Amino acid sequence: MIDWTRRSFLLAALAAPGLARAQSNWPAGVISLVAPAPAGGSLDIIARLIQPGLQERLGATVIVENRSGGATSVGAAFVGKSARNGTKWLINADPQFLNPSLLLSLPYDWENDLDPILLLGTSPNVLAAGPDTPYRTLDDVLAAARQPAGINLAVLTDTLGHVSMVLLSKLAKANLTPITYRGAPQALNDVIGGHVPLMSGSASLLAPYLLDGKLRGIAQTGTARLPALKDIPTVKESGFPDFSADSFWGFYAPSKTPAAIVDRFVAELSTIIKQPDVHSRLTTAMLLEVTLAGPAEFRAFFFNQVAKWRSVIRENNLQHT
Repeated sequence: MIDWTRRSFLLAALAAPGLARAQSNWPAGVISLVAPAPAGGSLDIIARLIQPGLQERLGATVIVENRSGGATSVGAAFVGKSARNGTKWLINADPQFLNPSLLLSLPYDWENDLDPILLLGTSPNVLAAGPDTPYRTLDDVLAAARQPAGINLAVLTDTLGHVSMVLLSKLAKANLTPITYRGAPQALNDVIGGHVPLMSGSASLLAPYLLDGKLRGIAQTGTARLPALKDIPTVKESGFPDFSADSFWGFYAPSKTPAAIVDRFVAELSTIIKQPDVHSRLTTAMLLEVTLAGPAEFRAFFFNQVAKWRSVIRENNLQHT
């Protein structure tokens, strides 16, 4: 017994340096932060903003992997079906909570393949008018939309900027007709050029055009005015007290990833996001209200948002393949 105990102690002592190295380099292998959209959008920008800090703090190689397609469902499925070992993580925005209702067929099980682990932050959408239109207020817009011809509205397909305006149109008994676009550049060109009178999109997308006068802000969809857009009233202020529609950005892990791995990843992410340079970029340049809600809070918030917008999507027949 004594010999066995001594032998075990010696083996443990010999293994300890290797174990310490494995812990310091956790998670093992290359870590992918998957942005399920092309380079240049908000998901890609945020992922690349935090990648250097993650790599340093985790002691591992961290790459940003763009896997676009299927309204972000391709990238989500890739992460959701990957190993539960801390090497694959997803960042996503509106589509993650809209797709379960919008898409008739998802390539993954949205309830059981992915877990919400960190709510990064929220930001409203903005209803904006072209510079040569007569619209100054939401009342102006809705008065025109209640005429027999209604009024056209540019939106990016399958986004909250689209679905929320369908809800507003119904609440206001008005005809805001969505003209859907796959990409922002063409939508912006058409509105600024006078081909479509209105556009609904995220605050971070539209802010540069609002601030330089190329677009005119009509209303924002959050519960309170963004400080950077303090002159644009909310829809809530403009006669719809129960209306709110905030986009949000969050991180997701393959479900059943060990809690210790998730907890460390969330802790490191939170530390990086709180760094002044990163935090300033998110709040000032991207107009996000940084929240940093952890797994339990984010999970409750996420499923609440799925349920809220599911009813709007189904009642207005917005589902598609």
